[in-house]
Amino acid sequence: MLRRLGTAALLLILVVPAIFFGGIYYFVVWTGILLIAAWEYTHIFTSAQLRPSLWIVLAGTLLLLAVREFRPAWMDWVFTSLILISMTYHMFEYERGRHEAALDFVLTLGGITYFGWIGGYFMDLRALPQGGWWVMIVFPVVWLADSGAYMIGSRYGKHKMLKRLSPKKSWEGFFAGVLVGTVYGGFFAFAYTQFGPLNITFWQGAALGLVVSSLSTLGDLGESMLKRFADIKDSGTFLPGHGGALDRIDSLIWAAVIGVIWIRLFLL
Repeated sequence: MLRRLGTAALLLILVVPAIFFGGIYYFVVWTGILLIAAWEYTHIFTSAQLRPSLWIVLAGTLLLLAVREFRPAWMDWVFTSLILISMTYHMFEYERGRHEAALDFVLTLGGITYFGWIGGYFMDLRALPQGGWWVMIVFPVVWLADSGAYMIGSRYGKHKMLKRLSPKKSWEGFFAGVLVGTVYGGFFAFAYTQFGPLNITFWQGAALGLVVSSLSTLGDLGESMLKRFADIKDSGTFLPGHGGALDRIDSLIWAAVIGVIWIRLFLL
């Protein structure tokens, strides 16, 4: 428990100033976290005797994040080039005797896309008008919803959500987490409107909290699918007491996407 608390405190010291200051600091922090998560992703499959290209996944993730942040007009041809480079690499791997090279190619593309393209929504969320305040609604909603789901689910959970995929998760815990996320979404909206620059109602914040806390669970379940496939407990050991970086951001990746889309459609 002390290790978990110590790691959590260090993460807050790193992440909160990045959210506050934004800019290059925010980009560097989240790019670093996403690169560690991408490294863990490749090793999940390596442990299952598959071989996505570690260096293409890492370089592709870094390149897509950088281009999206600093040269968005280049995104189309950079992404296209990465796909072709990946196929070429795995084609030669097949020629050298790697029979599963076609599957490795798909996994390489999956890593580049998930961490380089989907992961870029972390930057998009902070880049919204008053982006730091939106981040401080979306991320805490996920953290608080996860805590509520764990506390209620571990004590009162009787009806399993997905027995094969995540046997510890229950519907009781899920709905408790959604309730907590909804209430806190409304609370943050009220607080940031009263004492900050946002201009949204309690109910608009509650709706954002509802959508984010409901759907971000899929990110956690999606990572569980990868780990079940490889028969491992954690994505890595980067964060003592917490597992790997991917274990910490699996729900946040989805929350960033959902948050950006919802805020752009209904709140700006």
